[in-house]
Amino acid sequence: MYQAPRGTQDILPDEQPYWNYVKSNARQVAHLYGYGAIETPIFEDTQLFLRSVGETSDIVQKEMYTFLDKGENSLTLRPEGTAPIGRAYLEHGLSNQPQPVKLYTIGPFFRYDRPQAGRYRELHQFSYEAIGEIDPALDAEIIAMSWDYLTRLGLRELSIQLNSIGCPICRPHYVEALREYYRGKVAELCLDCQTRLERNPLRLLDCKNRACNAVAESAPRSIDYLGEECSGHFQRLEELLHSLAIPYQINNRLVRGLDYYTKTVFEVYSTETGSQSSLGGGGRYDGLIEQLGGRPTPAVGFAAGLERTILNLKKQGITPPSRPGVVAFVASLGDGTEVAVSRLVAQLRAADIAALQSFGRRSLKSQLKHAHASGARFTLILGPDELATGRVVLRDMEKSTQEAVDQSTVVELLLKGVRGPTPNP
Repeated sequence: MYQAPRGTQDILPDEQPYWNYVKSNARQVAHLYGYGAIETPIFEDTQLFLRSVGETSDIVQKEMYTFLDKGENSLTLRPEGTAPIGRAYLEHGLSNQPQPVKLYTIGPFFRYDRPQAGRYRELHQFSYEAIGEIDPALDAEIIAMSWDYLTRLGLRELSIQLNSIGCPICRPHYVEALREYYRGKVAELCLDCQTRLERNPLRLLDCKNRACNAVAESAPRSIDYLGEECSGHFQRLEELLHSLAIPYQINNRLVRGLDYYTKTVFEVYSTETGSQSSLGGGGRYDGLIEQLGGRPTPAVGFAAGLERTILNLKKQGITPPSRPGVVAFVASLGDGTEVAVSRLVAQLRAADIAALQSFGRRSLKSQLKHAHASGARFTLILGPDELATGRVVLRDMEKSTQEAVDQSTVVELLLKGVRGPTPNP
């Protein structure tokens, strides 16, 4: 028996309502804020991620799916979505449009990671990206969008955690302070953190190892090393969040391991189950476009994993709104009715009535059982007698009643049965 590869999943019909609910909500929020959809290729030039994400990041070091194509070109299944959007921004001259350019995307991404609840090697994310503006009001808008997205789904007990990691001017002073602090504690660190100490010191703060966690508690804080411009940006952002009544907490250990992040970083957590679960995060990435060969261009964004969101919807007992199901099942009795059944089903579908038909030679009892299993509200029964008289048996599956009606009135009767009687004026 073949099985889905480890770290992937089949999304079966019963699960689709959750996925549709989350995606449609993400799109609705994007529309409300004026963000347009963009789709980028599933794979990109490997150098795009080496140059943007950073060769010392965990993504590049451990997680990328990279391969050579038949032309000996190195390609990588996209592990994240911001760098491809930055590439598209440059390639298609979006810098010539009014700024900021507001974009959103939904799709699959790929990381060779240890599979666990809500985390897959083929994962699905959506993101909001705003490119071309430094105003902290745009940071506040992105955070407000993330809040709207999650609260509109009905999720409760949410917490926004916020920090600033500075910019290339002030961050080196902080990084050196981190190194100085950790150099005296190397023996207490896990092997990964011992490597990060020189390669990517910011990642020391978000290690999940218990011993490393204890060391990080007393580490220097990035907000104490912000320059005047970064400090003013962060202060203004806090004022805007207060004015929008968006709750948040400062988390001095919140960082990003990707090279292109600057200033604002934030994450949204669900705390209802007692242990924090990150639903998504984002921040400012003012260095990305320049790293990809463009002019210095500020930008800010947010991304959320669909699997993690759906997991939390289920934990909190939130059921997606039901969608219209099958309205009619057309059953066939006897030979010579196949053409009439197909024609009736086509007529119903042309009127936007979801309809199924019976296939093969089955008893009426078997067909009614199939109709019940499909959830159809009505069953239409066509046999030789009905063909001869131009009528059809209309069976109400909820009321267990039936009557013979003219075929010409079927569409009107079904629509009335689903919508209810038209009120008197």
